[in-house]
Amino acid sequence: MADSFSKKENFKKKLQKQKEKAQRREERKTNNDKGKEVEFMYVDAYGRLTSTPPEERVEVDIDNIQLGAAPIEAEETLKKGIVTFLSDKGYGFITEDNNKENVFFHGNNADQPLKKGNRVSFEKEKSPKGFSAVNITLIK
Repeated sequence: MADSFSKKENFKKKLQKQKEKAQRREERKTNNDKGKEVEFMYVDAYGRLTSTPPEERVEVDIDNIQLGAAPIEAEETLKKGIVTFLSDKGYGFITEDNNKENVFFHGNNADQPLKKGNRVSFEKEKSPKGFSAVNITLIK
């Protein structure tokens, strides 16, 4: 049985597409850059990639490189303030001189009995409910 004209044309188109596909495949193989040596790149002062090397070489001291977060600067351990509130139950608040922050204290942490208005020096300590004053001494 003979093929119709349209079947022959479709078959020819199919063969032509296969030839074009094979040709494109061969072209990709010949123009493949995979595995070839990559051009060496430099980073300029602004963080951009460039193919030209920098004019001057800046030496970096390895010891000065800091990894991670910024270091926490140590605060002054001995702070000064005024007793602004004192309860009959033995606790109160000290207002710091430098930042006017109220710090809780208990009378057991003082070396002598305190009164409202006394100038004291103390150390701040982190407690479960915030900061509290310890090692409280009266300033004369």
